[in-house]
Amino acid sequence: MARPLVAIVGRPNVGKSTFFNKVVGRRISIVEDTPGVTRDRIYADVEWLNRKFTLIDTGGIDPHSDDVLLSQMRRQAEIAMDTADVICFFVDGRDGLTDDDREVSTLLRKTKKPLLLVVNKVDHIGMQDTIYEFYELGIGDPIAISAANMMGLGDLLEEVCKRLPPPDEDEMDEAQHVLQLAVVGRPNVGKSSLVNRLLGQERTMVSDIAGTTRDAIDTRLTSEDGTEYNVIDTAGIRRKRAVEEASLERYSVLRSIAAIRRCDVALLLIDAQDGVTEQDTKIAGLIQDEGKAAIVVVNKWDAIEKETGTLERYRKEVLEALKFMDWAPVLFLSAKTGQRVHTVLDMVDQVWAQASKRIPTGVLNDVLTDATASLQPPATNGRRLKIYYATQQTVCPPTFILFVNEEELMHFAYQRYLENYFRKTFDFTGTPIRFILREKQKEKN
Repeated sequence: MARPLVAIVGRPNVGKSTFFNKVVGRRISIVEDTPGVTRDRIYADVEWLNRKFTLIDTGGIDPHSDDVLLSQMRRQAEIAMDTADVICFFVDGRDGLTDDDREVSTLLRKTKKPLLLVVNKVDHIGMQDTIYEFYELGIGDPIAISAANMMGLGDLLEEVCKRLPPPDEDEMDEAQHVLQLAVVGRPNVGKSSLVNRLLGQERTMVSDIAGTTRDAIDTRLTSEDGTEYNVIDTAGIRRKRAVEEASLERYSVLRSIAAIRRCDVALLLIDAQDGVTEQDTKIAGLIQDEGKAAIVVVNKWDAIEKETGTLERYRKEVLEALKFMDWAPVLFLSAKTGQRVHTVLDMVDQVWAQASKRIPTGVLNDVLTDATASLQPPATNGRRLKIYYATQQTVCPPTFILFVNEEELMHFAYQRYLENYFRKTFDFTGTPIRFILREKQKEKN
């Protein structure tokens, strides 16, 4: 289930990062009494009143600054607002209402998103009267908090939960399911080119539908065999003068989160000329964390000088750089020339079939018995791990419950062995698989 996104926005130095850290429960954002400290969006999954959502800390919005750094921060905050389901607009109760607050509120109202006006730094009862001037912003009732003193945080989070979209429901049965395909990657790796090439090859494209963010476009297409796909193109960032390449790449992270969470299969595009970069690894990590099926697509393959063995050597280098995602198939293509683009949807179908595969319990336990017979479970301090039984809990990703005598006896290396054994037997190409350990004696209580 995709978690909703909640963005914390406001002008610099109103206490956004302090609030973020208090809610998350650990010091993630850097807090310093200097405007502009939070340069990147920072995000963390939190839970309140049994609702799980992702909280996004952003850099401050300075409507008037021409400073390159501040303009980058403003752009990042705008992207956070575009992708968010709920926006918490922070103002400073000590400073009172400022012209910058008025301008930011005007920007926020245009988003048409659920808004909460948060007056921070209301540190004691005597300051409550300071909140009334903020009614002028026309956003609704101000919520007074003191993030530093942890006052009013519960009330604010309760209001956030009231405005979250309802939990995901199965709106269509399996027969009606439209496969959600996200095209993700850092800027300028050819995401839009690939999407356009895919759509250009299909004769039954239905329509272009504006996506949930300003920079993402959802497009419906139907393949020749009648399979329907919703292609989520996350391209859209354009280079601005005086904006560095590294800063541009940071913009892709949050957009990638939103697209990955919506998708069934993710296409991670990599530029063949650059190889796997740090940013590619970060986006791959998001795919892994969300448990999504994935294909690594090496684009611009036409620009690489080749000799015998070049492709296989490059494939090994990619999988070595993405060790944690070595289950993903790697495709080599050129969106520009169309080379091998026809293989993409076929591979998407194969990967989706593996991600949604269910293994009968009897077959699963026969394979588990073979695996433990081939390599005995490890022993620690004279105690040996025993795996009594296995069952598949869910799909997408395939998730298996292992009933054991003691959870702590399961070594990472042995769990990895079991994963590899399952993959050798059942395939699972293109999808992560997960294990949940349960102690058998605890199940009886």
